[in-house]
Amino acid sequence: MRFEEFGLKAISLAAAVLLVAACETAPEESADTSGQGGAQQQTTSTQSTTSTSPTVSSTPTPAGPTPGSYEDFVENVGDRVFYDFDKFDLKPQSRATIERWAAWLKQYPDVTVTVEGHADERGTREYNLALGERRATSARNYLIALGINPDRIATISYGKERPGCVAHNEACWSQNRRGVAVVN
Repeated sequence: MRFEEFGLKAISLAAAVLLVAACETAPEESADTSGQGGAQQQTTSTQSTTSTSPTVSSTPTPAGPTPGSYEDFVENVGDRVFYDFDKFDLKPQSRATIERWAAWLKQYPDVTVTVEGHADERGTREYNLALGERRATSARNYLIALGINPDRIATISYGKERPGCVAHNEACWSQNRRGVAVVN
């Protein structure tokens, strides 16, 4: 009986090893750099060898960011507006950008945003925090005027605490005087 049990265990073990080995795929010798995933282009004797058309994949690869994501917002709408020195009123170009924000938010009604207000390094911390808040609020108010529910828009001021550019010149300061919409 002991021999039969050993034989049965050996056969079972061998079957399990063969089953696992049969499921494993051997790695290919060279990597496929065609951009077609695992799809292989095959030619037959009836195909022309001068054909340069790629193999069509049955599953399309996504192009660009996920619709409704922060990346989509930044890439397709633009996430920032800029202000003049010591100002919080919206310039025409900023209004156009915020109008695109509103259209995007209407397209994705479950999305909320936080509008950040920023200032350049000049002035006191307290003054720049207040200026950043006025900038964020001006962008928020315009979004509300364009029909966006106020409950979907938060504001925060970072003043001069989060500069986008750190050089000490007007070109850099103009980049730091901004409002940024961040998708939550």
